Amino acid sequence: MIKPDRIVTTTCPYCGVGCNLQLHVKDEHIFKVTSPFDSPVNHGNLCVKGRFGYDYVYHPKRVTTPMIRKTLQKAGERTQAFDLSEWRETTWDETLNYVADRLVEIYKRDGSDAMAVYACAKATNEDNYLLQKMYRAIFRTNNVDHCTRLCHAGSVVALQQATGSSAMSNTASQVIQNDVFIVTGSNTSENHPIIALQMKEAVRQHGAKMIIIDPRRIELVEFAEMWLPLKPGTNVPVFSAMAHVIVKEDLVNSEFIQNRTEGFNDFIESLDKFTPEYAEEISGVPAEDIRKAARMYATANKAAIYWGMGISQLSHGTASALALINLAFLTGHIGREGTGLNPLRGQNNVQGASDMGCMPFHYPGYMRVDNPDNRAKWEKAWNIKAGGLSLKLGLTTTEILSHAHEGGVRALYIMGENPMMSEPNLNETRKHMQQLEFLVAQDIFMNESGAFADVFLPATPFAEKDGTFSNTDRRVQRVRAAHAPRGQARVDWQIICDLAQRLESKLEVDSAYWKYSNPEEILREMGNVNSDYAGITYERIDKVGLIYPVPDMTHPGTPTLFKESFPRGRGKFHPLDYIPAKEAPSDEYPFILTTGRVLEHWHGGSMTRNSVLNEAYPEARVEMNPADAEIHGIRNGDPVKVKSRRGEVILRATVTEKTSVGVVFIPFHFAEAAANLLTNDVLDPQAKIPEFKACAVQVFPVRKKNLPNPDAILQRGRY
Repeated sequence: MIKPDRIVTTTCPYCGVGCNLQLHVKDEHIFKVTSPFDSPVNHGNLCVKGRFGYDYVYHPKRVTTPMIRKTLQKAGERTQAFDLSEWRETTWDETLNYVADRLVEIYKRDGSDAMAVYACAKATNEDNYLLQKMYRAIFRTNNVDHCTRLCHAGSVVALQQATGSSAMSNTASQVIQNDVFIVTGSNTSENHPIIALQMKEAVRQHGAKMIIIDPRRIELVEFAEMWLPLKPGTNVPVFSAMAHVIVKEDLVNSEFIQNRTEGFNDFIESLDKFTPEYAEEISGVPAEDIRKAARMYATANKAAIYWGMGISQLSHGTASALALINLAFLTGHIGREGTGLNPLRGQNNVQGASDMGCMPFHYPGYMRVDNPDNRAKWEKAWNIKAGGLSLKLGLTTTEILSHAHEGGVRALYIMGENPMMSEPNLNETRKHMQQLEFLVAQDIFMNESGAFADVFLPATPFAEKDGTFSNTDRRVQRVRAAHAPRGQARVDWQIICDLAQRLESKLEVDSAYWKYSNPEEILREMGNVNSDYAGITYERIDKVGLIYPVPDMTHPGTPTLFKESFPRGRGKFHPLDYIPAKEAPSDEYPFILTTGRVLEHWHGGSMTRNSVLNEAYPEARVEMNPADAEIHGIRNGDPVKVKSRRGEVILRATVTEKTSVGVVFIPFHFAEAAANLLTNDVLDPQAKIPEFKACAVQVFPVRKKNLPNPDAILQRGRY
């Protein structure tokens, strides 16, 4: 039995649950991961990613030396270079000087609008805070965004409009206090496995009733009181029909509506057409099931709603989330323990990156950038003369690349993101990437986006850095280094500070502070302005973290929001219309494609597909219903071609009743069969989030006479 040299307590780098990990280190190498049983987040439980998905830290493909492309890239002619022989290894001084020179050249020539940056939901709060600070304080641009634009932007916008806040109102662990809870648009068992364990416990040991509203027969259906298998993109009719029932049957919480909300009368008028029968015609969910679900939710003492990207990743994602919020306001199931509106965040620090201001419309703390008073606060904090920061709203993630052209965005800095996997309609994304004049990649692996870059800055994974993550519960927790960085890799915040000082020396801008001695200094600087984090110190979160808002040094944290009021004053009802998904099935494209994750993998796959987890789920699969498979002559395991109006992929079929008739599912982790070659880049007009969850496709069997060696295509490596 191996005896560790030390055991380092830290936070999981995968989903938004934020499980506590114990890294067992021997000879500067992690050889085992466990979890403390007294963890308030996961109570010693870990999913397969948290327990086994750490070995990517030592993968031979990891880049640990700064590199510059050997061939100068020109806008319009940019190509991918996965082969490291096309790069030259260099020193940090040469690399950062080169980056600073090119960025300054473009900024002086084309101004703030030419500069843009992608922050990273996998990086720490401290990393993200400094990256947005660098671009705002030095380049005076708000072209700052990250992957929240591609996952929960619809939820964020809806919650801000209706409540004035944008995070979960309660904590996931409060599910055991629910009498009834709705899970919708979330395959929780695979996307947030530890929260799914708590949901099962609520049902089996505490008698809670669970309602699943989802197009797929996910695992939680086996534990549910009801399953409403709606068609993708029909959330608004189903939720509004539930509201219709609650109003018609006088199941509303009149006291809560009168004392805590506004806009009720206009909302009531908008419900007339949303009868259960109308919703059944559109969604396929029986009207009586809609009535039963509405009654269960409305009459519970404590009820809550948990949702995932099946709600937000639609061209009407904001409306879908608002429909859920309307249900909570109607019934008063918010502002108390065991109730609430709870979007389950996808990445380990997507909540924190948003909190840190990595969005084009907000400074840290969700302070609007177009508000002069907010601008003044950050100018003072960053030592910038009055009027120096920009009041102009920035471009979103989905807009930055579409503006990559002469007169638009010329230089893009990407920290830890991979738009060539995460953007919709990747064939179009590729064209935009090629139009950039200068591209910097700061990452741990050479991914599909980094291969387009001019410069690669080798960063560190979670196991080689200190800092904090903020989980889906709003719990801020410590991240601790297990050992020193590999090779010449550097911690993200140190790279940013080094580059920022070089930029300031080349530009006539006010000198912000960049000489931090440790990451806690960075968090405290942010917390001095953002009151939600004002009472958070590393000492106070040393053991179990704190749930913000934490407004002062004695405050215990706030697990439940909105007990007395909403940040905007009163909660606002929103009348809604049904707007269908932009693509309906047709004779040419008869299936609706929906995308998502699988248990063994995570997002673009740069971590899990470079770990032992890739052996557990080594290739992409398309799930389809047995009835559809029989009609199209497709057997389980057959290679098939899936085609949309934008692209096509080849992968194997999994024939399963998990997927409804007329719906197919593809995970988005696999570059060799990238689901986002197919997806629609139409955007929600409010949140600017793409419609990942519904596009029209055709599925063709691929016979060996048409494809000489389908297995070779299906099994080829990531690069």
